[in-house]
Amino acid sequence: MTILLFLVVSYILLSISLTKIFEKAGEQSWKSLVPGLNFIVWAKLVGRKGIHAAWLLVPIVNFFIYAGLCVDMARSFGMYKFRHSLIAVVYAPALFFYLWFKDEKYGGPTLLKEKEYFAAMEAARETKKVRQLKRLQRENPYEKSVIREWAEAIIFAVFAAAFIRMFLIEAYTIPTSSMEGSLLVGDFLFVSKAHFGIRTPETILMVPLLHNRIPYLNTESYLAKPSLPYFRLPALEKIDRNEPVVFNYPEGDSVYVFPERTWTIHDYKRGAVPPSRARLIKSGKAKLVCRPIDKKDHYIKRCIAISGDSLEIKNRQVYVNGQPAKNPSMLQYIYKVNIPGGILNTANFNDWGIYDEDVIQKSQNTWELILNDEQIEKIKALDPSITIEHIKIPFTPTNHLFPHDPVHFHNWTVDNYGPIYVPKKGATVKISPENIALYRRIIRVYEGNKLKEKEGKIFINGKETNSYTFKMNYYWMMGDNRHNSEDARVWGFVPEDHIVGKPLFIWFSTRNGSIANGIRWNRLFTSANKM
Repeated sequence: MTILLFLVVSYILLSISLTKIFEKAGEQSWKSLVPGLNFIVWAKLVGRKGIHAAWLLVPIVNFFIYAGLCVDMARSFGMYKFRHSLIAVVYAPALFFYLWFKDEKYGGPTLLKEKEYFAAMEAARETKKVRQLKRLQRENPYEKSVIREWAEAIIFAVFAAAFIRMFLIEAYTIPTSSMEGSLLVGDFLFVSKAHFGIRTPETILMVPLLHNRIPYLNTESYLAKPSLPYFRLPALEKIDRNEPVVFNYPEGDSVYVFPERTWTIHDYKRGAVPPSRARLIKSGKAKLVCRPIDKKDHYIKRCIAISGDSLEIKNRQVYVNGQPAKNPSMLQYIYKVNIPGGILNTANFNDWGIYDEDVIQKSQNTWELILNDEQIEKIKALDPSITIEHIKIPFTPTNHLFPHDPVHFHNWTVDNYGPIYVPKKGATVKISPENIALYRRIIRVYEGNKLKEKEGKIFINGKETNSYTFKMNYYWMMGDNRHNSEDARVWGFVPEDHIVGKPLFIWFSTRNGSIANGIRWNRLFTSANKM
């Protein structure tokens, strides 16, 4: 609502600021107050056809059209300096109100006058009128210095790239093996931000083209304030079950940033941080960083269940609404590989997609490897005596699976988990001390309520209650590498306001995340939505 109010107020101020501008240009001032007509007149005043204003109805394109109209209006009043163009683009009403009290007169449509001026220069050049040409070149109001030309080109390029990155398409890389083998470490993806609805930024003051950190300076790349509330344009499509989704890490609001990775304050409290890093946190040497939603780290996982679904995992198989979920073709688990001969031929491992990080541990006759079904068959084909068996991954309370309540959810493991309901906007659930752990973060953090638990009773915003109605949709995200993925089984639901976009295709891919190891040519320009 705040962003809508800001836009409405800005439009009103713009319309009012144009009244005097129109009057100075010989147009009736009331035309600036009529939606649509004001932009048609504006376009004509700078030397364009009235139909040019129709481009303002096209999303994304309208930003550039509007900026051009602002700059051209300033130039039509003889304001050619770089600072004039900058103010016109940043906030046009300020410049137009400034013109109310200045003597600058409307000099005619700048685009037509510029065209006429350069035509006169060309005519003087062709007729060899040297003195006239030199005079025109000397008095040329449209001439820009080399420095300004480069500055404007760089600013436009950065602005355009940042704009496209923010609203349309952004490039991402896969840093971990949590989605292997559908998406591999070293894959570079293009992700569409329009498919699930363009999300306007919460932070508005930031270093362009950086997400949340400034390299080498070890500091955040944005200012948290001022900020805008969550707003999303209509989606081109809904999130479907089993498709990969890029989203902001739900627990990433309070983090400790280390060179190798980011740990959340929740990881620290649950004892999941390595001892060396935990000591730095405990001593106060590691700084806690608080991030807004759109500056939390990006994750990519597969959406296993959508809002309103019920999910359960039984012996590694996911069930959604009571039915077995479709499994990705390259689904991976940790297996024990028994090698009676003591020798395992690893010559083809890289070609098969088995990398160093897929080796959990190894001894003379036993290896523990992260594998998919296809890789299992290839290893078995090496030696008929090789046997491969599943490894059960028992999680104790110290490992803290979501919802981090070992008293009421003590039997849950990564392979046997749930049942759990994925909240849907408008749905109401019963809440009690027995199940509040499932919804505590939703109620308090994601949906901004005051939650208090006292003497077996639950109070929301000061009122005792035994039910809660959700304000947003939520999703359940899991990695294809089921035994080596920090996913919803660790940090819970993904709110709809954390959704970033849909992976489109892989545009580049390096082996093991390093170009020194070679390029995976067979993955270039392939779909990022594999099952």
